Amino acid sequence: MKRLQRLKATAALRDLVAEVGFGRAQLVQPLFVVEGLAAPEAVPGLGDNDRLPLAALGARVTRDLEAGVRQFMLFVVPAAKQARGFDAGFASRAIETVKARGGDAATLWVDTCLCSHTASGHCCLHDSRGRQDLPGTLAELASLARAYADAGADGIAPSDMNDGRVAHLRATLDAAGHDLVPIMSYSAKFASGFYGPFRVAADSAPQHGDRRGYQLDVRSARDAYAASERCAAEGADLLMVKPGMSSIDLIAGIGARTGLPVGAYQVSGEYAGLTLLAREGLANFDAALLESWYVMRRAGAAFIVTYGARLAGALGLS
Repeated sequence: MKRLQRLKATAALRDLVAEVGFGRAQLVQPLFVVEGLAAPEAVPGLGDNDRLPLAALGARVTRDLEAGVRQFMLFVVPAAKQARGFDAGFASRAIETVKARGGDAATLWVDTCLCSHTASGHCCLHDSRGRQDLPGTLAELASLARAYADAGADGIAPSDMNDGRVAHLRATLDAAGHDLVPIMSYSAKFASGFYGPFRVAADSAPQHGDRRGYQLDVRSARDAYAASERCAAEGADLLMVKPGMSSIDLIAGIGARTGLPVGAYQVSGEYAGLTLLAREGLANFDAALLESWYVMRRAGAAFIVTYGARLAGALGLS
């Protein structure tokens, strides 16, 4: 089974899923790169996390590496929004920039979804009657995933929550010679109210309706387990709950049912809640952030995607 081999391929991947200890090696830092942007733009509530032009991406990676970050999650925001037939050229240049600057020291996961690409802001395509076009969606996701891997991405992270996408991506990557590129699946992603700052950063707010037709209902643990078991059966190497802080009751159960490492995404609204508490003098930001990580780790999170990964060294994590 190449799943085991994929997670042993580099020291950084082995450290990411280590079952003993907790430190910077288990934290993943998101990056937002925006096509056509002239200068970095602040994202409300996210502290030292900006929307970056391509020209500023390399320097940000260098600073993060110097701060001890080793795992990155890249979100690409193209300038043009389309109905389908998405161009991965800008994403490929961004991936190449990160890898050229970071080399083997930077493990780069690329979020694989359609919401930043589509004119609708949805994570799927729709047909002429407004219904979900699942075959078309899977084809577009697979095309992007292959382009990301071709450009040098270390891992693919599908976040769309559409049925069958992990199997489709795994088959596409394998056929293209990327059989050792791991898939980190957002396997239990809820239709949550905690994504506001992210939607600003990724320019991905839905232009009509909502995403409850494919993301999970927050009232349903059963669907979270089923979706995670599906992703595991389809070939995912790593699983993830999102939002992380409000899904900690699911982490251990998903791990027990699938046998896979399960991470938690401390989403933008959760992180912004800490920054706003601190801004009002109601909490010590550093202490609260570290506490939140320990709680998710205590709940069984193998790794944590957090906007504060670059702060971990200053907080005392080795």
